[in-house]
Amino acid sequence: MTLQVGNILEGKVVNITNFGAFVEISGKTGLVHISEISDTYVKDIRKHLKEQDKVKVKVIAIDENGKISLSIRQALPKKSSRPIEIDWDMERRRSANMSFEERLAKFLRESEERFQDLKRSQDSKRSGGYSRR
Repeated sequence: MTLQVGNILEGKVVNITNFGAFVEISGKTGLVHISEISDTYVKDIRKHLKEQDKVKVKVIAIDENGKISLSIRQALPKKSSRPIEIDWDMERRRSANMSFEERLAKFLRESEERFQDLKRSQDSKRSGGYSRR
């Protein structure tokens, strides 16, 4: 099988470095850069992968010297972009049985969780997935 950009294949992790993981596919070895391991920030690749792991990878580039660039995160299924539907009547019924203090505590907890998610997302985009040295 000829490797082509866009192919999604299963491969085996053969070596891990601080900057990425080498994966064997179709008898050849390609590099999954640390920024292509996950949708979230990766500080230590070894917390995500180990040698001999079988992984799905997408071929994202093949240069003129035959070097193969791979991505695990681009091979993952896309998350649904459908908006979350909320049953407001059910929420009102739940809230009706809560005291003001309980509703306030719930609001603060949910707000803090959303803020932390947003902050993680912005930090990840700012760093571009690369570790800072």
